[in-house]
Amino acid sequence: MESYERYVGQVFDNRYRIERVIGVGGMAVVFKATDTLMRREVAVKILREEIAADTQSVQRFINESKAVAMLSHQNIVNIYDVSVRENVKYIVMEYVEGITLKSYIEHREILSLKEIIGYTTQILRGLAHAHKKKIVHRDIKPQNIMLLKNGVIKVTDFGIAKLPNADTLTVTDKAIGTVFYISPEQASGKKIDARSDLYSLGVMMYEMATGKLPFTADSPVSVALMQVNDEPKSPRELNPNIPVGLEQIILRAMEKDPGDRYQSAEEMLAQISELRENPKIVFKEKKKKAGRKSTGSDSSTGSGKKKGGKQSKAMFPIIMGVTVAFLIVGCIAGYYILDKLLINNSLNDYKNITVDNFTGVYYTEELQEWFSASSYYTMPDVTYVYSDTAPAGVIVNQKPTADETRKVLPGKQKCTIQLEVSLGERMIPIDDYTVMDYRNAESELRRLGLKVKVEYEENDVLDIGYVIRTDPEAGAQLRENDTIILYVSKGAELEKTYVPDFNGMNEAQILLKLMESKLEPGTVLYVKSERPVGTMVTQSVSPWAAVPVYSRVDFTISGGPSYSGNGTTKPTAEDMKPVETAEEKNGDSKSGSDSGTGSGSESGSETEGSGGKQETEDWFDDN
Repeated sequence: MESYERYVGQVFDNRYRIERVIGVGGMAVVFKATDTLMRREVAVKILREEIAADTQSVQRFINESKAVAMLSHQNIVNIYDVSVRENVKYIVMEYVEGITLKSYIEHREILSLKEIIGYTTQILRGLAHAHKKKIVHRDIKPQNIMLLKNGVIKVTDFGIAKLPNADTLTVTDKAIGTVFYISPEQASGKKIDARSDLYSLGVMMYEMATGKLPFTADSPVSVALMQVNDEPKSPRELNPNIPVGLEQIILRAMEKDPGDRYQSAEEMLAQISELRENPKIVFKEKKKKAGRKSTGSDSSTGSGKKKGGKQSKAMFPIIMGVTVAFLIVGCIAGYYILDKLLINNSLNDYKNITVDNFTGVYYTEELQEWFSASSYYTMPDVTYVYSDTAPAGVIVNQKPTADETRKVLPGKQKCTIQLEVSLGERMIPIDDYTVMDYRNAESELRRLGLKVKVEYEENDVLDIGYVIRTDPEAGAQLRENDTIILYVSKGAELEKTYVPDFNGMNEAQILLKLMESKLEPGTVLYVKSERPVGTMVTQSVSPWAAVPVYSRVDFTISGGPSYSGNGTTKPTAEDMKPVETAEEKNGDSKSGSDSGTGSGSESGSETEGSGGKQETEDWFDDN
């Protein structure tokens, strides 16, 4: 990821200021940037350096810019600028803030009918516009559909689009796109057209409606073959809550023969609109195209209408074939009867054997050769399984089990044996999840059988929610139920400030110091205290602690030694009076006049002092 970070802060063509990485794909790195000329946010898609020298990859990159530059639709991401120079190749696109439809499906699993109709309608509108321009997307999948916060859909990534009157990339004329969503004609390398995009959309609708893909297997080749040969399970079998009309639309879009599908995005959009108006609608089934296979019966029937004799002659070979088949079956049955009754009549040829114990031994070439030469056992049917206890190559289970008795006929009837051989402990390799939405990474890792812990870190390169690194790193291997930590960006580091020591300050001084330190006053609570009224007693954040700017600091403020308020009420003049001591209560041997003078003087001084404190407190409160 370090190689991408060097672009951050650069300005391309004196116009596009690169800000941060927002995605990394197989071909390109996508950055959020600012178009300083137009004063708008944009996405800059830069071709990755390691494949920039590959002619085919560059052509695909150029194709995308050409394809989208020809289009202008609210449901297709816009392209603003293209630069294909020697040192850097990039496309400037509309900045779309949202998530992929794939992420949304994984989060929701099954979408509502309203969502399916709404999203499909928008995708079809975008495809209809592209198809009118003779552009076939060829890689329609939920990963290439962006869902904005306001519910708007944007079709992205026209990197392998088929352009009009151009020799576009076909990846050695084989399957292109993602195997889970490609059409049968794509999977088999045949000619494709706009109807291929509709098949892929049908697969997406299937996934939205059921939460499952129609075809899954252990390898991409197997999935591709299923797209060509297998029929998907009925969507209503997986989710009985979806209406019949929706199932009909999905299955028609996924027809193997393009001629049996919708012939245009507009045709499919029309039925989607009917379903929106009437969710209980059941569409009239469209008759599939009849096969063009010629049959012998058709020929003979036609001949029979002209000349009856020819029909009889045509039937003769069929009758003869059936007769011969019966004779062959009869001969075979007779042979087995004779074999049972005459040839192998003696039961002494059969032997009862006790099945050997193979569990715990290594399944080696020598053991295979032993089975091959055995008169009693067939070559074993081997299944490989993961085991936490047995090393790789050790037999962990067998059928029949050891010491069972089986009857065999040496050389003819052997004991069938099934073995389970250990693959060793299941180890899960860790891929590179950096610069990936942590929700996608977490979902994938949990599916692999791992526990996931998420830690957030400040990062000024990656957008919020993207994976910075993992622990352990990519390339490591973990056991099932092991824990992996995803370190996720929480955005750029916040500006910090230090909290002053407010000890001894009055309220006015505290407020000024807070403003100077870029801090905010929090809750103020008045307490009974021997400290002068209005001075700080405690502060909620320790002095000299580093905190984000404009953090709040709470205070307790002295209300005086006689304070009797509830903590929120301000100290009164009465609260500010000093507590009378026992000596003062008993009085000294002074004259009444002296005492009165002293009292008056003291009272006047206290009133003046109290008034000053009250003014300070009011100023702090008002400000």
